[in-house]
Amino acid sequence: MGPWNRVSVAKCQMLVTSVFVLLLGLFVASMAALTYFGAHFAVIGHASPEDTPYEAMHHWLFYAGISLAGLLTLGAVLSAIATVREASGLMAGGFLCFALVFCVLTQMAFWRLHNPAQVEDAMLDIYDLVYDQAVKNPSGTQWQELLAIQDTFLCCGKSTPSSLLGSSEADLCLGEEATRQDCLQGIRSFLRTHGHITSTLASVGLASMVYAMLLSSFLGFAIRSGRILDRKGTYTLSPRARGRQPQEPSVFRRFQEELALHHLSEAGALHDRLGPRGRADGPRLLQDN
Repeated sequence: MGPWNRVSVAKCQMLVTSVFVLLLGLFVASMAALTYFGAHFAVIGHASPEDTPYEAMHHWLFYAGISLAGLLTLGAVLSAIATVREASGLMAGGFLCFALVFCVLTQMAFWRLHNPAQVEDAMLDIYDLVYDQAVKNPSGTQWQELLAIQDTFLCCGKSTPSSLLGSSEADLCLGEEATRQDCLQGIRSFLRTHGHITSTLASVGLASMVYAMLLSSFLGFAIRSGRILDRKGTYTLSPRARGRQPQEPSVFRRFQEELALHHLSEAGALHDRLGPRGRADGPRLLQDN
């Protein structure tokens, strides 16, 4: 495979990768919005007191997701435009966006590896706090917040033996609600499902960023090398049909052609002045001058 075939294949792969990264950024933005505005997270956030670890973590995850989505979108757009226009500067910008996304995803994977249950513990702590306050004061607002959490997660109460339940706890799960699962288990199940989706997106994102960085670095080098060779008049980046001259020759090549034409015109003029006798007329012409 010739160099031009490799560059053409890399361009096609870069365009396809840019579209995939753009869709990935859309998915990341959707997950960030779901994490912040989704019913399950919103009901916990509404019931949580101010200045809790969950509130700070909730805001941090949302802003991190939106930032990742923005970097993915920007990198995809810059790479696509750079591929079409053969602009090395735009390609470098796309590479930088992909590198930043790779660093952020690596940091998030490292954080999740060392703190796998931090979000889960924060949400369970809030539920325990709301549950205890609601049981102690059934007429307060905490009771309504507890019912809202249980209706959202389709759960009821906590796994406690019936003999140890108080009157308020016994009245909490009656009728159809008694068949629901334990709320602690329901919250864990929801967070694990959400965590699996997030981990899948992060893994796909890491693999895509590595591939996109390799493609962008190769194309950026090819574009820059093609421009350097084009200035020397021996190579152009854009492919030409075989047997055709470039439509826009380089400056060096045009200078060579103009210089050759100038020499030919001077030789023709000298030949006309010398006439058919050639060198014999030379001294006479010099004497006349």
